[in-house]
Amino acid sequence: MSSKKTPRTISMTSSVIYFAISLVFNSAGNVLTLISSAKIHPSFLGAAYWTAAENNLGIALHWSLFWAFFGLGLLTAVLNAILVGHWSWSRVFGNIIFLGPFSLLIQFFDNIFVGLLPEAHGIVADIIYVLMNFLGVAMIAMAISIYQRVNLALHPADDLMQILRFKYCHGNAATAMWFSYIPPTVMAIIAFCITRDLGGSFGVGTLFAFFFQGGITGLSDKYVFPNLKHQAIDVGKSDN
Repeated sequence: MSSKKTPRTISMTSSVIYFAISLVFNSAGNVLTLISSAKIHPSFLGAAYWTAAENNLGIALHWSLFWAFFGLGLLTAVLNAILVGHWSWSRVFGNIIFLGPFSLLIQFFDNIFVGLLPEAHGIVADIIYVLMNFLGVAMIAMAISIYQRVNLALHPADDLMQILRFKYCHGNAATAMWFSYIPPTVMAIIAFCITRDLGGSFGVGTLFAFFFQGGITGLSDKYVFPNLKHQAIDVGKSDN
């Protein structure tokens, strides 16, 4: 049995700076997809896939955005441990370190953007919000690329994608992203069974995220901070 783990080649200071940048990008991007969708009537945009599913299940369970993202993230961390094949407290602690400020920033940006952005009236406003929605998806993808490479602390959903990418998908970011959408699909089905309503969280933007977010993540690996390489990758044991 051999361990698939790469060395860490950047300083802790650099890691923290990259992580902080990616955290702001990710939380702001998630909220942009939610708010841009909510400002168009009737709603047809939807949010990024994980965002839409967690938001809907949170609504179904009467949770705030903070608890929806935090609680469902912890459940995903358990799934990751199963896929890796062992329980790692350091890995779970990293997930929690991510989930705390990430969930707070989600709530923070939501409070700001809800009051800042007006309702859409007319085709021009609709187009602006569509572009804003796609920009939010791209921001999420770029953020995922950065903090996956830093690998200091990961959202459990992105940790899941990284495990799938390097253990099961031969490094292909797009394929791993599609497989990682199985848990939020289950969440969305449960939410629909409870509420009988998709809630406006799924739409054109969700499809854009489904088909292109993984590809944008892969491109970001090459073009966003191109000198930053994947650090300390750990996807469990192999028989190689």
